[in-house]
Amino acid sequence: MADILAQLAQVIEQRKTAAASESYVASLLLRGTDGILKKIGEEAAEVVIAAKNPDRDAVVHEVADLWFHTLILLASMDLGPEDVLRELAARHGVSGLAEKASRKK
Repeated sequence: MADILAQLAQVIEQRKTAAASESYVASLLLRGTDGILKKIGEEAAEVVIAAKNPDRDAVVHEVADLWFHTLILLASMDLGPEDVLRELAARHGVSGLAEKASRKK
C-alpha cells in the first residue's frame, strides 16, 4: 500500500507541467506556497470536524484529502514522500519524548 504514495507523487510530478486549466494539481501549484498552505489548512480543519463525529469513513476520506494536498506541497518544494518516510524511519524506535527533546531549538 505504501507504493500508492510513490505513485501519487509521480502523478503530481507529471502534473507540474500541465496546463492549470486541465489539472487541479497544476492550478494549485500556480497559486504558490500560500495557496497550497491555505488548502492544507482547510483540509486539516475538515479532518478535525470529521473526527468529532462517529463516521470513520469520513475521517479516512478527509485524511486522504489532507495527505494528497501535503504531497502537492512536498512536490512544490522538490521533496517527496520518500523524504518523509526516511524521517519516520529514523525516528522509529525512539521515544517520542526523547525525539522531541533532541530537536534543535
